[in-house]
Amino acid sequence: MADISEDINYTFLDDRFKAFVNIKYTYSWLSSKEVEFYKPFAISPQQYNILRILRGAGERIKVQVVKDRMIERAPNATRLMDKLLEKNFITRSRCNNDRRVVYVDITENGLSLLAEIDKYMDQLNYLNKLSEEEAKQLSDLLDKIR
Repeated sequence: MADISEDINYTFLDDRFKAFVNIKYTYSWLSSKEVEFYKPFAISPQQYNILRILRGAGERIKVQVVKDRMIERAPNATRLMDKLLEKNFITRSRCNNDRRVVYVDITENGLSLLAEIDKYMDQLNYLNKLSEEEAKQLSDLLDKIR
């Protein structure tokens, strides 16, 4: 197991700063792994997140609800949904009573894509090196930081 100090060739004088850099470094490492994972499916991690939210909703929901539920708050969520619409993974419709309200729903193609991705999700489970107790402790510490 490599220490962050070795990975970036830096000696930390403060453990809090080391932890901060380690969180950012690990986030970047996980993000790059995630991007590589979704590449064969021709979607981004953020697009996957949108599809997952829509599948979980089980019905059409407002675009704003999708934006609120996203793991990474994406200012470009509308553009991400445009790309999913172009690929026929989602549908979009306006509210009859209020034209400002837009609904989105997942299509059968979107559900099929998620079912295919689900078969390989264990490849993204980098936390399987942790025990359940360690994973809970990590989660609790991250919650404490926020």
